[in-house]
Formats: sequence, structure tokens, C-alpha cells
Amino acid sequence: MSLTMPIVIGAIMGLGIYALVRALMPSKRSAVATVARIDAMRARGAAYESHRSPSGDARKNSGRLDSTRSRVGMRVAEFYLAQGWEQRSLRADLAVLDRSWEKFLATKTLLAAAGVFFGPFMFVIIWTLGVGRSPIIPVWLALMFGVLFFFLPDLEVRRDAADKRRDLRRVIGAYLDLVSMSLAGGRGLPEALMAAAEISDGWATQRIRSALADARITGISQWQALGSLGEQLGVEELKDLSASLGLVADDGAKVRESLASRAETMRHREMAEIEGSAGEKSQSMLVAQLLLCAGFLVFLIFPAAMRVFQV
Repeated sequence: MSLTMPIVIGAIMGLGIYALVRALMPSKRSAVATVARIDAMRARGAAYESHRSPSGDARKNSGRLDSTRSRVGMRVAEFYLAQGWEQRSLRADLAVLDRSWEKFLATKTLLAAAGVFFGPFMFVIIWTLGVGRSPIIPVWLALMFGVLFFFLPDLEVRRDAADKRRDLRRVIGAYLDLVSMSLAGGRGLPEALMAAAEISDGWATQRIRSALADARITGISQWQALGSLGEQLGVEELKDLSASLGLVADDGAKVRESLASRAETMRHREMAEIEGSAGEKSQSMLVAQLLLCAGFLVFLIFPAAMRVFQV
């Protein structure tokens, strides 16, 4: 038993070091992976240029942490690409939040490394209290906190993306009403789509307006651009809107009816979600009140019960 435990600990640590080295070392990429990497670099080129610091001093003040984070993010992104891990839902959540995929992966990796070092630190506290002295405990704590810290950014991103998608659906419902009114005023469908997107400067309408402007440059139809935006952000309403507009784009009356009915459906769905959320909150408040009453009753009954049992 005394010889088996160090062997197990060494095997686990060796496996972790091997996985870390394999993740950070560049591997031989296939042609498909190379083309996908070039497309990804071209897609984020504009965003990279807009986020670059204007002076050399500001870039130096960014510190070594930013360069390390970007390098780690690129390596992990290449590793994901080589393994074929697309993570489409997570990429859609990041697209809704307008965050970089490489920076997100770098954050996950650095947090996992911090969790690996945090586990033995917790073992030192446990060892000081005299709870456990087995040498396998710090290894399991390191693995547990490493995995936990690695998946914490996923929970945050999915929560924030769900909130932003909810706001986007509300904006889409109002946007469809505006497009329908513009069509009723005699405008064509492309002009009505762009005019409705230019009314507000919110982030949702800006994304729609950018997609419509890109459609004019690339030569695709505007409803196809809305479908691509829905595919990128993971919003089914935009994809359904693109499909329906593609079917009735030549008939103005059918387009108005389709947009009006779709906007009304989205409003009813939003009202149902609001009512459901209000019901859940009222139920949680009821449970909290019941727990409070139970605690108060225990506080009242405890002295009398103690006196009775002492007798």
C-alpha cells in the first residue's frame, strides 16, 4: 500500500503534465483546419484593429499578462480546431455577448491552472486543522478545483447570453412591427428593413443594421443576412424570419401579414414568459415565507420543549 500510493500520484501528475504540454504545443494541422483558421483570423481582423491601442506606450502598459493570455488562447483554439471541437452553442453565446473565442478559451485555461494550485492550498488548510493527512487528497483537490474553475466561465457566458437573447427577441418583435408599418407606407422590403433598423441605436438594432449593410456589400439578400445573423447568434426567430421572407418576398401584402402575425406571436410568447417568471418568483417568495414561519415556530417552541424534556 505504501508503494502503490506514490505510483498513483505520479501517474496522475504525469498524465496532467502530458495533457497540458499537448494542449500548448503546436500540432500538425490539416488543410481543412488551416482554411478554417484563416477564415477565423479574417473574421476577427476588424475587431482586432478596432481594439488595438493607438500608441506604443499604451501597448507596453497592457503588460505581459495580455500577451500571455492571447498566446494561450491561440494555442488552445488551435487545439480545439485540431480535435474538431466546434462548440457551436458556446460560440453563439460569445457572439451574442460580442466576446472573442480565443480570449474566452484563455480565461478558461488560466482559471483551470489557478484551480490546480488552489487545491493544494486548500489541503494545507485541511492539514493544519488535522482533518486529513493522506497524500492523495491534494491531487484530488487540484483536479476537482481545476475542472470546476475550467467550467465556471461557461456558466457565466450562458447566463449572460440568455439575458441578451431575451432582450434581442423583444427588439425583434418591435422591429417587425416597424417593418410592417414601413411596408404599409409604400416602401419596398429592403428599404423597410433598413429604415426600421435605423430608428434605434441599441446594440440589437446595431447588429441587425450591420448585417443588412453587409448584405448590400456581399450581394446577398437582406433576409439571407438576417438568417445568417440568427445562425451566428443562435436566435431561432431570425432564422424563421429569413425563411418566411424568402418565400413571400415578392408579395408585399403577404409580407405585411406575415410580419404582423409573427410580431403578435412573439408578443404573446413574451407575455407568457413574463407571467411564468412572475409565477416562479411568487412561488420562491412563498417558500421563503414558509421557511421563515417554520424558523419562528421553532424559536418559540424550543424553550418550552427543553423545559419539558428536562423535567
